[in-house]
Amino acid sequence: MARKWKAKGAEAKALADPMSKIVLQLQSSLIQSDARGILCGCSVLLAAEQEQAHLLGRAYFGNRVINAEKDKHWFQLDMEEAFFLCYSLKCLKIAGEDKRPKDVQELWQHMKSKKAAFPDFYKAYSHLRLKNWVVRPGFKYGADFVAYRHHPNLVHSDYAVLVSSEGDGEANGRLRVWSDFIHGTLRLCLGVVKTLLVLSISKNGHDAASPSCLENYTVDERTVSRWVPEQGREDDTSVDVESQVSQ
Repeated sequence: MARKWKAKGAEAKALADPMSKIVLQLQSSLIQSDARGILCGCSVLLAAEQEQAHLLGRAYFGNRVINAEKDKHWFQLDMEEAFFLCYSLKCLKIAGEDKRPKDVQELWQHMKSKKAAFPDFYKAYSHLRLKNWVVRPGFKYGADFVAYRHHPNLVHSDYAVLVSSEGDGEANGRLRVWSDFIHGTLRLCLGVVKTLLVLSISKNGHDAASPSCLENYTVDERTVSRWVPEQGREDDTSVDVESQVSQ
């Protein structure tokens, strides 16, 4: 897939400032400041100083919240983003609305109570983030996430991502009816020049009682494309999914 950089020089800028480096800088800054977020429904609010706000923006975590404080910047993190910073990067502590810090197990149970499929969605999210993809909500494209090679200011997203789990027909009914799947999400992806990536989460016999289960979950990556009858059947149109997503 050709990379869709937004401007001349964008690729060079991304190569000079890799996302892995930016995330490490953010991780270090949050650890040093003993950063703490506050649970607010299905999201987490995080107050950041100027430097941290800049790093959160560069790493593209959360959405800025408009406020009147000049020296304090507020960000609203989705549950997957917040848990990634807390559990995977271990750089953020999260308190409940009672201001009492929650341990990882309490946080895990809270997020599962808000979103039944959270373990599967988090596994998919962290799978891509740990490969240095920028992962954002994908509802605009009829998907669960969209994945960017670098900051969205520099490049268009490559993938619209759907999360599928074994035995989750009721939770993920989109994949039960193949015709609806093809004519819906896939058609929309083609219209916005994105590749549809389905991440299938296998639990391998483990439950979701604690976040430690994630170590036993596996992720299968598949891209889906529309068959074009006019295209020669001997044309080489195969896509090496693993090599692209792993970049």
